[in-house]
Amino acid sequence: MNYESIHEILDRIENKISDNSKERWINIRGASDYTSLSIVKLRRAVSSGELKASKTGGRLLFKITWIEKWLNS
Repeated sequence: MNYESIHEILDRIENKISDNSKERWINIRGASDYTSLSIVKLRRAVSSGELKASKTGGRLLFKITWIEKWLNS
């Protein structure tokens, strides 16, 4: 393996790590702070199926990418 191929591999790893930073989970209060929208608005969007969420242990959890996709649609 030469220096360039190691460098390319490290670049790919770095890109994957930075891409995964958008995959963190936030609760509804965090989503409200992130979007500047009310919790009621977010709950309505989830119940109507517009906004994807995971309901775990009675709590709504969102991925940042889901929120961004919904905001941009």
